[in-house]
Amino acid sequence: MYCPAHFAETRPDVLHALMRDHPLATLVTTGADGPNADHIPLLLETTADGTQVLCGHVARANPIWKTVREGTPALAVFHGPQAYITPSWYPSKREHGKAVPTWNYAVVHARGPLRFVEDTDWLRRHVQALTRMMESGFAEPWAVSDAPADYIENMLAATVGLELVIASLAGKWKASQNQPDANRSGAALGLRQLGHTDAAKLIERSE
Repeated sequence: MYCPAHFAETRPDVLHALMRDHPLATLVTTGADGPNADHIPLLLETTADGTQVLCGHVARANPIWKTVREGTPALAVFHGPQAYITPSWYPSKREHGKAVPTWNYAVVHARGPLRFVEDTDWLRRHVQALTRMMESGFAEPWAVSDAPADYIENMLAATVGLELVIASLAGKWKASQNQPDANRSGAALGLRQLGHTDAAKLIERSE
């Protein structure tokens, strides 16, 4: 990922927050047929020894767990707020016209070796943890135990777990840091008027 220094985000807590807030990641792997991308919710966990691991699951019918070798390096891309930025929001455009469009976005890249898990107990714990996280905002959160036990067992049997042990994290917060303050304020205002609140906050947090 090309990342000029003024767009780089290195604070672990900020990177982790984006990963938790936007758990649907693009998991990029390489197999016999070349590169492949799967879109999988990944849950960030920390083991007893402090190792950070991304946990997920795929359908057993997904060939990834057969075509990707155990321990093969993989890349998980977490996509945060994003929006098109029109130069019409920049005061500088009205002053001298020297402005072009761009795209603002926040992403986190997590790299590390990939392993697959067929242990039913692991899968159950993972699905329960992922469900608790995603259902926590609902007035009446659904729980795995709400479904019939035999149905859940059949669903677990049809899935394979995966773990990516994080070897490196890289964050890019492209939030108009290279623009004058007036242009940044104009872009944030324009985004808010269009309802892109998260993308507007992206600019404001990086000021």
